[in-house]
Amino acid sequence: MSLFGDLAGQALSGVLSGGSGGGQSGMLGAALEMLNNHPGGIAGLAQAFEQNGLGGVAQSWIGSGANLPISAEQIQNVLGSDMVKSFAEKAGVSPDMASGHLAEMLPGLVDQLTHNGQAPSEGTNLLELGMKLFGGK
Repeated sequence: MSLFGDLAGQALSGVLSGGSGGGQSGMLGAALEMLNNHPGGIAGLAQAFEQNGLGGVAQSWIGSGANLPISAEQIQNVLGSDMVKSFAEKAGVSPDMASGHLAEMLPGLVDQLTHNGQAPSEGTNLLELGMKLFGGK
């Protein structure tokens, strides 16, 4: 399994068992929770990127091709300060660092959760889906 997969499995196990906190797995768990609670799930997130002129970036993560990068500033513009601040609190990082961490994590995370090239339907529990994908216990 890849390093990303290992971290994802650890994060998912911690999230589902009630764990939280900083570190890579804490950030990944917080990102999964953010995606799970985002209105419309991954499709809703893609729509928010589209509305901010970054639809091609989000679609690259969902599709089967290479993932386009995103900057911390672009993450902040799309998600807004409240969502980034909420992520920061759950991940155990400062709000200033949160956007950068999300910019590093979201492309790979969304790619893994949409491995078939389509966003999961609204109402799909992304934490459970992540457990299946990453083989968490």
